[in-house]
Amino acid sequence: MPDQVTVRLPPDLSRALRRASRQLRRRNSDIVRLALQSFLHVEEAGAARPAERVRGLIGSIESGVPNLAERHRELVIASLKRRGR
Repeated sequence: MPDQVTVRLPPDLSRALRRASRQLRRRNSDIVRLALQSFLHVEEAGAARPAERVRGLIGSIESGVPNLAERHRELVIASLKRRGR
């Protein structure tokens, strides 16, 4: 990282940051960086929305079930009945 910033935090914000750090198992600096990216609406280089990451896969997997979209309700009910046996 080319730049470094020092920030003074009030006690309550510091405690919240430490708590998040423990829960997420990430460094304080990682959490602050993520928060700034979110607040400033800046995407991380190379980051993309989940759908964009799998764009090449969408529609490429065959389910083996014909007319899945048209028969969705019917297929879900049949699946639930099979599980209940």
